[in-house]
Amino acid sequence: MSTPDPLPLLRLVLAGGALAPRRAMVGRRDAPGDAALQARLDGVPARALDHVLDWLGRPGHHLVGCDDPRFPPLLRQSPSAPLALFVDGDPGALWIPAVAVVGSRSASAGGCDNARAFASALCGAGLAVASGMAAGIDAAAHEAALAAGGTTVAVLGTGPDVAYPRAHASLRRRIAAAGAVVSEHPPGTPPRPAHFPGRNRIIAGLSLGTLVVEAAVRSGALITARLAAEAGREVFALPGSIHSPGARGCHRLIRDGAQLVEEPAEVLAGIAPLAGRLAVSLGPDTGVAPPCRTAPHRPPAPPVGGDADHHTLWRALGHDPIPMDVLADRTGLTPAVLSSMLLAMELDGRVAVEHGRYARRSTGGGATD
Repeated sequence: MSTPDPLPLLRLVLAGGALAPRRAMVGRRDAPGDAALQARLDGVPARALDHVLDWLGRPGHHLVGCDDPRFPPLLRQSPSAPLALFVDGDPGALWIPAVAVVGSRSASAGGCDNARAFASALCGAGLAVASGMAAGIDAAAHEAALAAGGTTVAVLGTGPDVAYPRAHASLRRRIAAAGAVVSEHPPGTPPRPAHFPGRNRIIAGLSLGTLVVEAAVRSGALITARLAAEAGREVFALPGSIHSPGARGCHRLIRDGAQLVEEPAEVLAGIAPLAGRLAVSLGPDTGVAPPCRTAPHRPPAPPVGGDADHHTLWRALGHDPIPMDVLADRTGLTPAVLSSMLLAMELDGRVAVEHGRYARRSTGGGATD
C-alpha cells in the first residue's frame, strides 16, 4: 500500500489556528472556505516543511493523522482529539490498552515508590503505561514500565525530539525504543507553558483510566484527571497523609468522585467495563485497520469477544506462559486486539499474566476447547 503524501497534513499542522476548521480539512483536496485558514496554509514556510520532512525520513518516525487507520481509537473518541500525532517509536503501542500514571514533579520518595509499584503491576497485567515524561511521578512510572519489559507511551508538550526536562534525554530515547514518544507539536518545538494542558488531554484521551499517585492542589495532574473524566474515562487516586501537601490534590479528587485505590487490582477492576467495550470496537469487522504491526490475512470473523476469535485465542493459549508475539503468530490477530481480549479474560479469571507472558488459569472457567 502506498504511503500518502504527508505535505497536505503537514501544512494543516504547521498553519496553526483553531483546531476544528483544520480538522475538517483533513483528507480533503479542495481549498478551505475559511480565507484566514487559506492564508495561513499559503504562509507555511518551506524551511519548516523541510525540517519536518527530514525528521519523518528517519527510521522510526511517523506522522499519524486523525483520519489515519493507525490513529488510536480511544483518542479518536475523546473530545478535542489532536489533528495529528508525531510519533517516535511504534504507533502500534498507542493501540495497547493503557492506564495513565501521573502526579507531582516534586514527588516524595514514597510517591515515586508507589508510582513504580503500580506501573510495574499494570505492565504485568498486559497494559501500557502512559505519562508525560515530567520529573517525579511521570519519570518513575516510565522507568518502572521499562524495567518490567512493558510498553510505555510518553506524551510531550514539546516536539517529539525534544526532551523536557533535558536530563530526560536518555529516558526519551529508551521510551521511543520500547514504546512510543508522541506529540501534536512538530519536531524542534521547545517547551511552552501553553502546550502542557494540551499534552494532558492527549494523555487522558489515550488511556482507559488515569491514576493520580501524588499531587498538590494546583498540580497539572489534576488537569489530566479532569480531562479524563470529561472524556468518560475512570479516574483513580491514591490517598495520603492529611499532613502532606502532595496528598491534598488526590484527596480533592476523591471528594469529587475519583475512585480511592490502594492496590493495582482495584485499578484493573475499575477499567474492566471500558476495556470490554474497547475490545469490541477493535473487532475485525469494524472497518478499523490494524496498527503498524501486521498480522497474516484471515477471512472476516465476528467481533472480538464473539465465538470465533474467542475460541481461536483460547486454543492458542496453553498452561505454559507464552509471549504476545507467539499468540499473534498462532491466532492471526493483531497485538492491539489481543491485548484487549487478554485483559478482559484476565479480569474474568480465565487468563494469568506473568512478566508479559500469558497462560490459561488452571481453575479458570467459562471457556472450553
